[in-house]
Amino acid sequence: MARNWFGIFATLKKWRGHDSGGALVEFALTMPVLTLLLAGSVELARIAYTSIEITNASRAAAQYGAQNSTTAADYDNSSAQNGGIQKAAAIEASGLNGVTTTVLISGMCSSGASCTGTSNAAGPTCKNTDCQTNSGDHIETILNVTSSITFSPGIQIKALPTTFTLSHTTVQKCLNC
Repeated sequence: MARNWFGIFATLKKWRGHDSGGALVEFALTMPVLTLLLAGSVELARIAYTSIEITNASRAAAQYGAQNSTTAADYDNSSAQNGGIQKAAAIEASGLNGVTTTVLISGMCSSGASCTGTSNAAGPTCKNTDCQTNSGDHIETILNVTSSITFSPGIQIKALPTTFTLSHTTVQKCLNC
């Protein structure tokens, strides 16, 4: 027995109704997902920007301090942050508020041997006579500059902390110390 398939399709099409508004429903279903994706991308971009700024601030401060013995000693690890090394970091990260820069000075012998002098909060008090492994061995001043900032994301998620500390440490040998 032959059926009229076209009649069945016509009946099914009547039951299905019209397609008007389908795109609007799809848009309404995908919009929250797209909004969350966009917000997450913006937060990731903010974190990346802040991290790059902190890295650049640490490098600029280390480069300033590594010029000579005067600039290497131009730091203030107190809360005032008034040293030249801290100011170099603040200028480099001028788009950020609350950047903290700390400096640690260490010394090592040019041959790679460890310095045998005494060390204090300001760094080693090594003398060239403390490096006796090779003739011409002398003290090299090493700057460890750490810049950091507390980052607060714009979107708070209960499973994550409300603040993050972003930091970068740059190690630089003082050139003319």
